[in-house]
Amino acid sequence: MVQSTIITRMDGMPLAATVDDAQVEESLQQYKEQAKMIFRRLGPNAEPKATIESGSHTLHYLIQDGVCYLCICERSYPRKLAFTYLSDIAAEFNTSYRYEEVHSPTVRPYQFVDFDTFMQRTKRTYQDTRATQNLDKLNDDLKDVTRVMTKNIEDLLYRGDSLDKMGDMSSRLKQDSAKYKKAARRINWDLLIRQYAPFGALGFIVIIFIYWRFF
Repeated sequence: MVQSTIITRMDGMPLAATVDDAQVEESLQQYKEQAKMIFRRLGPNAEPKATIESGSHTLHYLIQDGVCYLCICERSYPRKLAFTYLSDIAAEFNTSYRYEEVHSPTVRPYQFVDFDTFMQRTKRTYQDTRATQNLDKLNDDLKDVTRVMTKNIEDLLYRGDSLDKMGDMSSRLKQDSAKYKKAARRINWDLLIRQYAPFGALGFIVIIFIYWRFF
């Protein structure tokens, strides 16, 4: 299920967040710290959608109009539902507040805290993944999340992985390059077998014939 949601401007200014009870707040403290780290890593070339895996939870974010919408979910929660939820949150936020208002230099931290009411209500509708409306969303082929960038929190924290498009593209190119090298070796090996297999078979027959004829 979606457990918590944070809305932040791309310059790091927190705009709104769900008001979580003490128990949830305590259990998610580690992940909320990781969310802050993710916000700091986001730049102008950041992927517009990404999933960051962290132990028993996942952090999904969506960027629209210079605002990042992030939710913390249990790892078993369907990614497609998480991003549909974030899309609903983003659409309502854009409807409720003007762009100039959101990006004003005079905005204070969590100035739009009253948006929590909508987030809590929406979160409840997404809670049961087996509900008919949520099953319909899961079956919506137009919302394809298979190509959404996925990272591990350890890679971001300790290996310096980037959330930028070019960083992800570089990583994919390295993976693709390794796949192509492996495929090329396999093709070359197959060609060698096809080229020399007849000679090997002929030699084997000759050896059998000589053995049968003279021994």
